[in-house]
Amino acid sequence: MLLQVRGAIPSSPIDLVMSATTVTQVVLIILAVLSILSWTIMFGVWLSVGRAIRNADRFAHDFEIVGRLDEAAVLAKRAKSGALPRLYTRAMKFVADARVANQQVRERMTPATGELPAAATLSGSQIETLHLVLDSEASDERDRLARFLPWLATIGSVSPLIGLLGTVLGVIEAFLGIASKGSGNLSAVAPGVGEALTATAAALFVAIPATFGYNIFASRVNRFDGKMESFGTAVIALLVREGKI
Repeated sequence: MLLQVRGAIPSSPIDLVMSATTVTQVVLIILAVLSILSWTIMFGVWLSVGRAIRNADRFAHDFEIVGRLDEAAVLAKRAKSGALPRLYTRAMKFVADARVANQQVRERMTPATGELPAAATLSGSQIETLHLVLDSEASDERDRLARFLPWLATIGSVSPLIGLLGTVLGVIEAFLGIASKGSGNLSAVAPGVGEALTATAAALFVAIPATFGYNIFASRVNRFDGKMESFGTAVIALLVREGKI
């Protein structure tokens, strides 16, 4: 070990890091990169999820106030971004296409029956398909918001293993240095072991925030998914109330 060769005794963790072996320093550099990456992801997800929730709450509140499809359409067009306006637009497009298709079928059947075509409402299977379409759209929005969360989970689970690898390699090298010098007293063992343990400590400093961040933001994304599901149900209820389906 470099400390043992110089005969210097480290007085702080910084001394251990600065005089560490190449293996330990490489491990610490990798952990530093992972730490920067995890904090960057957490900051970006915090901004995007927070913005999405605020926009969703605002649009849902306005949607409850207007309570009519034509007024809700104006709100959706006026909204520059947001998951709920996209859900509403997707639902209305599906309903319009389904009503046109149903009306065409009724008109083709009229000559045979001699009856006027009834209002083109949606069948039960089409309403169920509408549910599936809204669920798919909400799933796409959720996946877009949570696309970087797996990185946090990976960093939180892999960082301790990387730190443990650095510690094991550091301890091995420390004992090899002790064996080559033929000294086994505490002053010879402690610096090398302490240097090796810095990798584990650094790994925990990386893994703990990443794990907390993943759990917190995954919970927020799930709550946002619940808001989208509730809004989809409200849109279908409004369509039923106004006789569109």
